Amino acid sequence: MTGREKARQAGVRWLKFNAVGAGGVAVQLATLAVLRAGLQVDYLVATTLAVEAAVIHNYFWHERFTWLDRSAGSSLARFAKFNLTTGMFSIVGNVVLMRGFVAGAHMNYLLANVLTIATCSLLNFLVSDWFVFEGT
Repeated sequence: MTGREKARQAGVRWLKFNAVGAGGVAVQLATLAVLRAGLQVDYLVATTLAVEAAVIHNYFWHERFTWLDRSAGSSLARFAKFNLTTGMFSIVGNVVLMRGFVAGAHMNYLLANVLTIATCSLLNFLVSDWFVFEGT
C-alpha cells in the first residue's frame, strides 16, 4: 500500500471514528443529564458513569464499523484493551477537566462535558488505532 493510500485509509477511519463518537457524545450527554438533573447525582460521579456508557457504546460500533477490517481474534480481549486505555483516558481526562471547567471556571456541566470530549478525542483515536485495533 502506498503512502497516499495509507493516508486516505487513515482519513476514512478518522471520519468513521468521529461518526461513532458523535453517537457516543449523545449517549454520554443524555446519561449525564439524566444522572445529574434527573437523579441529582454529583457531577463528577455522573460524569464517570456517563463516560463509561459512551465507552461501551463506542467500542461495539468501532468493532463493527470503524475497525471492521481488523476484527480477527478475541473481541473480549479488544474490549478489555479499549476499556483499559481509551476508557481510562476518557474517564480520567473527563473528570479532571470537568472539575476544572465546572468548579474552577464555573461553566455549565453540559458545555464543560462537550469540551472535555473534544479534548480526549484525538488521543483515543490514536490509542485505538495503534493498540486496541492494531493492524497492518
